[in-house]
Amino acid sequence: MFTGLVEEVGHIARLEAADDSVILTVNADTVLDGVHTGDSISVNGVCLTVTAFTDESFQADVMKESLDRSNLGALSERSPVNLERAAELGSRLGGHLVQGHVDGVATLLERTPGSHWEVFRFTLPAALSRYVVEKGSICVNGTSLTVSGVSATGTLTEGNTSDAWFEVSLIPTTLRDTNLGTLEPGDSVNIEVDVIAKYVEKMLTPDTGCACMTD
Repeated sequence: MFTGLVEEVGHIARLEAADDSVILTVNADTVLDGVHTGDSISVNGVCLTVTAFTDESFQADVMKESLDRSNLGALSERSPVNLERAAELGSRLGGHLVQGHVDGVATLLERTPGSHWEVFRFTLPAALSRYVVEKGSICVNGTSLTVSGVSATGTLTEGNTSDAWFEVSLIPTTLRDTNLGTLEPGDSVNIEVDVIAKYVEKMLTPDTGCACMTD
């Protein structure tokens, strides 16, 4: 479990293809403090398990499911990635509960500068639009953000894509300390919606196959 508070921006050192998976080597600093084999580190919002490490980098296996659902498969050497170690019990929850289980990929549509911030507008996959609400939480490339705007509705366009969108307002610290500041329109990001919304939907959806005990 993570909080969505990025600890540092690392860089991809190497990508090694291994059948239908990839061995990822990431150069880092802060997240290597106290690291052990088997620890979890969020890489652009994807929870990965450390399989090996040195004083300057760590390795992780990225399986096909993660490659298909995230932007990790599109990375190249020297690509910047947001990194966060798993949260410790008893630590402050400065962001929101983030699982590191990416729900999909969104595309940056535009950046609009403000006086002390920038508004980023992203596409919103049709299957995820019902989980995103204004002033709610969303995780973008592993960064916990507040939704500052969202389209009222989304319709499927040609190619079975959605024209729905959401916006986040980023302060200079976020732009500087994460890889979001390097994004340009057309770049893809990993998004994870608030897991609480999915659980609420599940509980409120009639389940004819329920095996719950009754009196």
